[in-house]
Amino acid sequence: MIVRIGHGYDVHAFGPGDHLVLGGVRIPFRHGFVAHSDGDVLIHALCDALLGAAALGDIGRHFPDSDPRFAGIDSRRLLRHVRELLSERGFALGNADMTLVAQSPRMTPHLEAMTANLAADCRTETDRINIKATTTEKLGFVGREEGVACHAVVLLCPKN
Repeated sequence: MIVRIGHGYDVHAFGPGDHLVLGGVRIPFRHGFVAHSDGDVLIHALCDALLGAAALGDIGRHFPDSDPRFAGIDSRRLLRHVRELLSERGFALGNADMTLVAQSPRMTPHLEAMTANLAADCRTETDRINIKATTTEKLGFVGREEGVACHAVVLLCPKN
């Protein structure tokens, strides 16, 4: 049995706006993200981890920010495309563990909905998706409330 491990990381700065999109969930907030797409760092980190585990490069290779087709795109569409690429190569998600790093807004009220979205897009059960949230105790760009970051680790398994 061949299993593969992948790691992903993404960060976006805050900019003008009245909401953030994380895990496909619209979260009311005093800022938006500065990004070519919707700026969903959770999904971007997950896509990078999945692509890396399958040795398929990174999200920028598949969805370059220089391509106008991806301007403002819903990142869930990107995730579903990545899942298809993996399926074509005989892989399925074993599990995913992600850590959102944000001083604000509070993520806990949204984690369940994020988990449900990611499980649906990856065509897996919710107990294979884990999302945690932490702050940086007011240190660094996250602590100064300049943006949000996310780490993702995945395990790919052969598709049944």
